[in-house]
Amino acid sequence: MIPGLTSRRRFSDLTEQEVLALAISSEEDDGRIYRSYAQRLRNEYPASAAVFDGMAQEEDAHRKRLIDLHQKRFGEVIPLIRREHVAGHYARRPVWLVENLSLETIRAEASAMEAQAEAFYLRAAKATSDAATRKLLGDLAAAEAGHQNAADQLEAKHLGGDERADEDRAAHRQFILTWVQPGLAGLMDGSVSTLAPIFATAFATQNTWTTFLVGLAASVGAGISMGFTEAAHDDGVLSGRGSPWKRGFASGIMTMLGGLGHALPYLIPDFWTATTIAMIVVFIELWAIAWIQNRYMETPFIRAALQVVLGGALVFAAGALIGGG
Repeated sequence: MIPGLTSRRRFSDLTEQEVLALAISSEEDDGRIYRSYAQRLRNEYPASAAVFDGMAQEEDAHRKRLIDLHQKRFGEVIPLIRREHVAGHYARRPVWLVENLSLETIRAEASAMEAQAEAFYLRAAKATSDAATRKLLGDLAAAEAGHQNAADQLEAKHLGGDERADEDRAAHRQFILTWVQPGLAGLMDGSVSTLAPIFATAFATQNTWTTFLVGLAASVGAGISMGFTEAAHDDGVLSGRGSPWKRGFASGIMTMLGGLGHALPYLIPDFWTATTIAMIVVFIELWAIAWIQNRYMETPFIRAALQVVLGGALVFAAGALIGGG
């Protein structure tokens, strides 16, 4: 027997009083989640924080109505039953415990919370043949749908055009600082810095397997180094660049991918075929870097392309000359 599973009740086995108690505890939990979101957003996104404060108040109002109904039908003692006690009941992912949640993630989670609750009660209402239970579940589904309508009204009230646009711009800036900028730095480092050792080895040995091993070692080593450097040099508190582990992950992975791109062709046994493909991959990598700079960093494309291609060409030439010599 697996502890924690055998003691769970099926939703279909719950009494009307237990279903009502489950709804009360669920409303209470959701109110706390919305308050945690509001607290998380209050400094950077005060308008969105006000929305979640209002949603928490809506949950409190529904909980009070459910408690009044329970007192009227079943008395003062509410059974202690929560989501985790019921098999098949919708669960809440504990994302509110995660630091540095993005604004869009929080908004999406809140929307999913209401949709999950509504869908669950609707399915449960269709599955029961008891008229009173069916009515109760239908009322709960309508209440959850009402939550979403209330959320829309709160957003319209607190998030006007200017406020929403300002918060979206701030969220986009945070995305760039946390993911794009470290990832771009890693891609540039991996794509450019590994050119010299890979092509020096290629022209010095003309052995594709040896070249691949050197490229693999250089890419993985550079990825680890860049990842730890990014994560360690700035904790993000003062700079506002976000979680150091997210930045380190983005930088390390993109550094490794940048180097592997032109190392993998050397798995091809024929030296000149592998080298030709590797050079084409390098060209694609450099233009991808220029596109990212233009798309997210607002660098003019021609200037970005000239800088990246010139730098890559110089490093490639150094590797080819050293290896050929």
